[in-house]
Amino acid sequence: MTVEQHPNGVRTRPAEVTDQSRVFDLIEQLTGEAITSRWQTVYESHLRRERGAVVVAENDDGILGIATVSYNMTIRYGGEYCELEELIVDDSARGLNLGRILVQRTIDDAQLRGCAEIGLYLVPSTEGNRGFYEKLGFEVIGTEMRQTLETN
Repeated sequence: MTVEQHPNGVRTRPAEVTDQSRVFDLIEQLTGEAITSRWQTVYESHLRRERGAVVVAENDDGILGIATVSYNMTIRYGGEYCELEELIVDDSARGLNLGRILVQRTIDDAQLRGCAEIGLYLVPSTEGNRGFYEKLGFEVIGTEMRQTLETN
């Protein structure tokens, strides 16, 4: 996966080992939970892009936001689909369209991987973001929002 440059000076790229501290800080901001040793194991797996991935959005000041995804196998799709797990933008970076940029990058990466679909769960904390995801092509299906992806 490559680095993508965006017009607002933001770059997106896969997370690296050296990003771990900042990624964990952002996840703590979102969840309020303390870091555990299990986070380390999952992060290392995500770096290898085995069953998930972490995408970072950064500028010259550092990492401003992240998106994490999981890749799941299902018979009904004949392969993998992608689930958006966390989308976190630091408060200091609001207004830079980072949410849209990160979601689009995860969609692009999932398509390149050959995923049939990308989705996310609508939970009370994300219900207010329904319109945001709908603008990006997601449709509400029960308690989830999903988007069918074109495969290359």
